[in-house]
Amino acid sequence: MEVTEVRVILKDSPDKKLKAYATVTFDNVFVVRDIKVIEGSTGLFIAMPSRKVKHACPKCAYKNELRSKYCNQCAASLPAEVVKQRNEDLPASQSEHKDIAHPITQPFRENLQKKVLEAYTQEKGKVQTGSALE
Repeated sequence: MEVTEVRVILKDSPDKKLKAYATVTFDNVFVVRDIKVIEGSTGLFIAMPSRKVKHACPKCAYKNELRSKYCNQCAASLPAEVVKQRNEDLPASQSEHKDIAHPITQPFRENLQKKVLEAYTQEKGKVQTGSALE
């Protein structure tokens, strides 16, 4: 599978860890949106698109966000053991979010990260060059 296009949208907040969002096209036929470029303690890395983990209310089955104390649908108190159990089932890094799409192999992840970070650097350079010309 080949990365055929990477589009980067820079974020304006310079003091935040989230630096940009990327949209990646594979083989000109498949797109993954909302890949995040994040500034970590060891440098830039990418985070795959994710969604918040939810659990069902035992009374009405409405899906509430993890760690909710009350149901947003019926206002019933959610059992503490359900919240605790869900937190123990997931690794600490994914306790609230779960990836929607992600690379399976380390070489592919490294290749994808390299391509996205290269596109990020190019886009950042365009913006800095454009502001220097003004």
